[in-house]
Amino acid sequence: MDTQHSELIQLLKKRFEKNKNRHATLDWATVQERLEAYPDKLTSLFEMEATGGEPDVVGVDEQSGEFIFFDCAAESPKGRRSLCYDREALNARKEHKPASSAMDMAAAMGIQLLNEDDYRYLQQFGPFDSKTSSWLATPGDIRALDGAIFGDYRYGRVFIYHNGAQSYYAVRGFRGSLRV
Repeated sequence: MDTQHSELIQLLKKRFEKNKNRHATLDWATVQERLEAYPDKLTSLFEMEATGGEPDVVGVDEQSGEFIFFDCAAESPKGRRSLCYDREALNARKEHKPASSAMDMAAAMGIQLLNEDDYRYLQQFGPFDSKTSSWLATPGDIRALDGAIFGDYRYGRVFIYHNGAQSYYAVRGFRGSLRV
């Protein structure tokens, strides 16, 4: 294992130990063993960290045994903002195109956008996106109408909204998930 991966594992361990409420029944040694067995997943976690996501374990899939990591930064990751929703939306923009799209960036990182259920699940661990918002995986029927959904936390509750998929804002990014 290279130095970058070793440093990442140590950082993830510290975050894991600091935030036990996200995974009270899980043991770090088991998580680390699985991480070391899947170095390609470490690369994705490194990208999540490098873009400001602060990934942490939020659960385990009982059937597959996979650990589920979500971006747990208080606000939408800084390195993943000012993006429209997907490639189709990016290509449809005539001017002032953002650098990329949330879906393209997530795919390049090897992660998935949180869906609405994931986002609501994340919010049980504390308020996330109280000053920002995050694009969410959008159902096909909404996307077919040129829309996309995003979430934020305001007034003590989670809100899920819609917007044109071509839109982008300095305070809207996306949160990802990764199964290891």
